[in-house]
Amino acid sequence: MAMIVSIGSGKGGVGKSVIAANLSMLLAKQGKRVVLADLDVGGADAHILFGMLNPPRTLTDFVERRVERLEDVLQQVSAHPFLQLIPGTGDTLATANLPYAKKKRLIRHFRQLQADVIIVDIGAGTSYHALDFFLMADHYLTVATPDPTSVLDLYRFIKLAAIRRVLSAFLSRDAVTETLSDRDFCSIDEVIQAVSETDPNAKETASRTLQGFHPYLIVNRVSGKSRVNVLQLKKLLQEYVGGDLMMLGEIPDDPAMTRAVRSYLPVVECEPTAPASLALEKAAQTLLTLLAHPETTQAETAPSPKQAA
Repeated sequence: MAMIVSIGSGKGGVGKSVIAANLSMLLAKQGKRVVLADLDVGGADAHILFGMLNPPRTLTDFVERRVERLEDVLQQVSAHPFLQLIPGTGDTLATANLPYAKKKRLIRHFRQLQADVIIVDIGAGTSYHALDFFLMADHYLTVATPDPTSVLDLYRFIKLAAIRRVLSAFLSRDAVTETLSDRDFCSIDEVIQAVSETDPNAKETASRTLQGFHPYLIVNRVSGKSRVNVLQLKKLLQEYVGGDLMMLGEIPDDPAMTRAVRSYLPVVECEPTAPASLALEKAAQTLLTLLAHPETTQAETAPSPKQAA
């Protein structure tokens, strides 16, 4: 069974798709069968990073049942035989407002793909789509830049993902569905308080659900004058979700990244000795080490989302 790695961010423009494309290429170079899936609904551009300007099939073909199998959407990346791509959807009302049944079918079919690693590029932000696709994974990777607004949005993204994860645990129980389904929550404590009336073990359930929620972080566009206070961010997340934030890597602000995008290639393929490429390679090696220990995967304790988007 494939190991799923979701890549999300609190805001757009942080280089998430570029990071996803380069990590996918690097893992494929290590002999892993890799699928890069673009689930950035309405903003899909991963195919462009590999020079596929007009892919013959996209995720929309699967969502709209023009093809029945997700495998039928797979496109071979010519740069490497071990790397395949699922091009994302265009900006349509059908995909932007994906019904719950279609979303559930999509998540189920991801688990059936024949691959070693599936890297899922999630759309930025905190919509139900983004959070549910992010939480379907075995390993969670977030991307931010040193910009203070990016860090703040990252904290908000992880916080809401944690709330969504806990909500999903309770929404699978009929006794509390009515209590939770039409409410908005700003914290896990609010969820626990709402459920406690019908479930005396609410706090223990929430704690158990969060045990496997340990996101990784890649900071992109790092320069000598702009760095993220990772220790402070880790402290906030430890206090809020009871979990740690693992630094997977820091990617320097490198003009080679821009040149690679304009060449329709991952930077690790276009300029493999560039500082950004070397940093990405180090991050990929760290990720490979984490993937080699399936006993620590995070989806095993994560319930599937029940609340309709």
